[in-house]
Amino acid sequence: MRRARAAVTAVFAVNGALIASLAVRTPSLKTDHGLTAGLLGLLTALVGVAALAATQVAGRLAARIGSAWVVRIAAVALPLALLGVGLAGGPVHLAAAMLLVGAANGLLDTAMNAQAVMVERAAHRPIMNGCHAAWSIGSVAGSLTGGAAAQAGMSLTTHYLILGAVVMAVVLMVGGRLSAEEPSAGPSTTRTDDGAGRRGWRGWRAGWTRRVLLLGALGAAVLACEGAVITWSGVFLHEDLGASLGVASLGLVAFTACQTAGRLVGDRLSARHPARVLVRSGTALAAAGLTAVVVAPTPILAVAGFALAGLGLATPLPLIFSAAGHAGTEEGGTGATAAVARLTTMTYSAMLLAPALVGRVAQALGLAWTLALLVPLLATVAWKAPVVARTPSSTPPVVPAGVPDGAL
Repeated sequence: MRRARAAVTAVFAVNGALIASLAVRTPSLKTDHGLTAGLLGLLTALVGVAALAATQVAGRLAARIGSAWVVRIAAVALPLALLGVGLAGGPVHLAAAMLLVGAANGLLDTAMNAQAVMVERAAHRPIMNGCHAAWSIGSVAGSLTGGAAAQAGMSLTTHYLILGAVVMAVVLMVGGRLSAEEPSAGPSTTRTDDGAGRRGWRGWRAGWTRRVLLLGALGAAVLACEGAVITWSGVFLHEDLGASLGVASLGLVAFTACQTAGRLVGDRLSARHPARVLVRSGTALAAAGLTAVVVAPTPILAVAGFALAGLGLATPLPLIFSAAGHAGTEEGGTGATAAVARLTTMTYSAMLLAPALVGRVAQALGLAWTLALLVPLLATVAWKAPVVARTPSSTPPVVPAGVPDGAL
């Protein structure tokens, strides 16, 4: 299980580095192809749409070949798709490459979260927070190396070729250590004898249980708040509080740093405290942080509020993903990957819609009032936190305080 845990953690880090490498080279992409802002926005949206579509097939694909193979295939396809972005000769080729990037990322995101759930069940200890922390660390590494490549004048093709070679080496090293088992309650929940059409309808709606829908709504709310901070924190600090552009960037830096730090200790907290307690306290802390942001008289105090919000939003989303995956493995479930795919469908939708929705509301009410509206949204997540509680059969045992993290 240590090897499996290390393998899935490495996959999360690789995914974060690849996505950040695409994002940080967006200015180069725009310049190289002479893209307008509108066309660039459309191409970026294609990534999210393709990822959302890929989550719909991730569960069925994992049921056929196993989520470990989905991870291996997607982890190889994603850097190849990025290389396609670098090699694209025009907008049409670029659009096709962006669609491939989104599809590969949607498959990888779903399957790697399911793999983390499987390791949690086998090891009887939480690991999801550490995996999401690895994603954040990989994202930082990808941003820094991508920025260095841009500063050195390295072409997109060369950058993505070197990155792809490194990723391929990592996948070859860790791919064989992933968990091969795909736990589920069996095929009886998705098959009927009423004809192929009836089976297709049952298969499509299988797994959309009330609990998964509630978890998806909670995850969507958390990601909507996170997306709003990522997209609009700098704008708020600069335009509403008069911060310089350099100081305005500190809001996102503080938020991301504190979120990553919280996730690094999140698994230890999860081993000692119920998930509902961590989700409730985390979202309450994030709500307090955003409240501090909107009432702060100075940029520095607002940056502190964003840091508090990042710390609060460190554990809720990983715990929601973990709860959905475990719910899929219980009696009557459709498997960890299928359940995570349902959740990812809703969270990806929130990621696509939230920044634009915040901008539209801010145009009418102002950005401060719009950020303030996120506070009751987080309060609702805190109220519904008991939904995240695991069932008794999937609850990891409490780890005594004297037992080191790697002992089990």
